[in-house]
Amino acid sequence: MRGKAILMAAACLFAAQNAWAADTTQQVVNKAPNGLAQTPPMGWNSWNKFACNISEQTVRATADSMVTTGMKDAGYEYVVIDDCWHGPRDDNGFITADPVKFPSGIKALSDYVHSKGLKFGIYSDAGRQTCGGRPGSQGHEYQDALTYARWGVDYLKYDWCDTGTRNAEEAYAVMADALRASGRPIVFSLCEWGTARPWLWARNTGNLWRTTGDIWDSFDKNDKEHSWANSVTKIVDLNEPLWPFAGPGHWNDPDMLEVGNGGMTPAEYRSHFSLWAMMAAPLMAGNDIAKMDESTRSILLNKEAIAVDQDRLGAQGHRVAKDGDKEVWVKPLSGGGRAVLLFNRGATPVSITVENDDLGYASGMRAKVRDLWAHKDAGNWKGSYSATVEPHGVVMLRLNP
Repeated sequence: MRGKAILMAAACLFAAQNAWAADTTQQVVNKAPNGLAQTPPMGWNSWNKFACNISEQTVRATADSMVTTGMKDAGYEYVVIDDCWHGPRDDNGFITADPVKFPSGIKALSDYVHSKGLKFGIYSDAGRQTCGGRPGSQGHEYQDALTYARWGVDYLKYDWCDTGTRNAEEAYAVMADALRASGRPIVFSLCEWGTARPWLWARNTGNLWRTTGDIWDSFDKNDKEHSWANSVTKIVDLNEPLWPFAGPGHWNDPDMLEVGNGGMTPAEYRSHFSLWAMMAAPLMAGNDIAKMDESTRSILLNKEAIAVDQDRLGAQGHRVAKDGDKEVWVKPLSGGGRAVLLFNRGATPVSITVENDDLGYASGMRAKVRDLWAHKDAGNWKGSYSATVEPHGVVMLRLNP
């Protein structure tokens, strides 16, 4: 009887797998990396500031501001519409845009973004519906990828709502193959929130993968009403240990930037931006670029900090020393240099010191020290360096041998 029960269970499982395959209708084919995003992607995403209150006018104004504010010249290139752009699917199952929010259509908007010398990104979901309740891509992966290619999409953020019991590795591989089959190079951003540990399997599937739940515009306080919300420091502690898995074409993604959205002090926003740069994270601004103040502008346009993030070596920096609220972070750079972050999590100023051993430098190593927020040279390396760091703040250095 036991053998019969096992056979019956196997038959049921086989039938269920066939039903799942028929429902999904796609087969995972290609496991090769797509060769894109050799440095962490930089750009703007609509969600953190606008959520579902997005429109064609807002995206066009953002593209204009990316150019006029100098963000394009600083390396920001992707303009990405997040959730809630969708209209219904047509009679043949192809996705359309919301005709009220995007009356000119997505192709015209993509063309406008491209006319500014920028690249265009869009959002979908691996489930039946997006997190905002719009049509998801499950069962329509190849249709949607073809549509995106026809619209001139350069970047796809792919979320993980309403997926039921679907397997994440399968779901993202299906869309990865669909994007390749579209014939257009499209950066693939996996937004699975890290629950299935994509750093272990997504290297040849996508170009970046979320490692945590959504960011919250707070330095160290989590939102009690939303379990999915994470402060900057919580995200940092979740993302930091994953540094061995990042590299050119495959990046750990600790979520988009909150710089300029009003929930943190300028010092905290500098820390936020610096930590993302040290972690070789994608730098996707999430503020209203058309209305940002000078403090926000000075952070997002710090080209010296951006250069650390965009360093061609592609190494993710990590914490090398910790003493209470005092931390030292190091990121190896091409040419033998190092980026160093002295990070103060505490509420009072502290002195933090970095030593030769923290850097992996030999005794007697010579290097020039540059302060990346003060934008000035800070002398020569003499085996250690100390600085007073403001509350919730950083001192960010670059050492060039």
